[in-house]
Amino acid sequence: MFGNMPELKIGHLRAKLPIIQGGMGVGISLSSLASAVANEGGIGIIAAVGIGMNGGAIEGDFHEANAEALRQEIRTARSKTDGLIGVNVMIALTDADRLIEVSVEEDVDVVIMGAGLPLKLPRFIIEKGFDNIRTRFIPIVSSSRAAELIFSHWGKKYSHIPDAVIVEGPLAGGHLGFKSAELFQAANTLENLIADVISAMKPFERQFQRPIPVIAAGGIYTGEDIYKFLQLGAAGVQMATRFVTTGECDADIRFKEMYLDCQESDLRIIESPVGLPGRAIDNEFLQSVVEGEKKPFKCPWKCLRTCNFEKVPYCIAKALILARRGKFYYGFAFAGANAWRAEKIISVHELMDAIKNEFRHESRIMRPDKTQSRPCLAFDHA
Repeated sequence: MFGNMPELKIGHLRAKLPIIQGGMGVGISLSSLASAVANEGGIGIIAAVGIGMNGGAIEGDFHEANAEALRQEIRTARSKTDGLIGVNVMIALTDADRLIEVSVEEDVDVVIMGAGLPLKLPRFIIEKGFDNIRTRFIPIVSSSRAAELIFSHWGKKYSHIPDAVIVEGPLAGGHLGFKSAELFQAANTLENLIADVISAMKPFERQFQRPIPVIAAGGIYTGEDIYKFLQLGAAGVQMATRFVTTGECDADIRFKEMYLDCQESDLRIIESPVGLPGRAIDNEFLQSVVEGEKKPFKCPWKCLRTCNFEKVPYCIAKALILARRGKFYYGFAFAGANAWRAEKIISVHELMDAIKNEFRHESRIMRPDKTQSRPCLAFDHA
């Protein structure tokens, strides 16, 4: 029907809405949020990073603790929904392979791989064989060059390619796949990046004789935004920030209130201890870091391959998990560029209804002739 959002098709998967809820760590998007999104027809995502730190203690042996915590979150989400559930795994994690293995063992619908290029796949995937794995694999990239590198490498080494690709622009929250100087360059707007990646995927679609959905992410906040990027050829979108201020979001109420209270001027780019820029809500903790204050800590285990814990001013994992609990004196909140627009806490159902209404309204404004064809999607060009 005119004005309704189309399905998102990824291999054999069919999401009723072209919306993937972005994975938010540490502990912001777990089974509660993911299952609520899945029940509304989107793809709900559990963030695997630091998932074993969500208990009372944040020190100890986390390798198997993370694996077991992820397994339990997946099962809890499955008990609450028949919809599509996925896991976001940061490739930069030292236990990334183990987290992907658990996700595949639990038959999640998608594994989204960000914070690094997933070129070397875990051995168990190769031994099991893609034909015997139900899970679909989706890398996150910030350039067509990165997308081409991943797809070309997989094609040559594994005779297989990822099932879709997420293109994340510079307006996203958390760690960003750009150098600080690149964040505001015109070439790196999400609109330009989407066009570049769609073009880069066409040779792979022809070679492997199947569509490759290209999904837009970073700064997507409204149904109007979704409509715009579908018109530009995206098959769907990934949204994270707007889901934080929902009742089902797994964060403490004080974390959500941080979003409600922030102004546009409070959002700033920080230099993360892991060597990447990131977008966060400014607070006293971050200001003290800028002023040169070092937060002493012991590293219970090296969770990130790129972290030199002896030289960084604070432990980002500890800062994020404490912020998730509402303890902002010891941490801070990552947030997308539109976080300041949040006004109140609502349910995921109410949010999805609002997004669908925004989409319908925009489609009627932009395409009043109801006889015109539907938006052109990336998977139409195989």
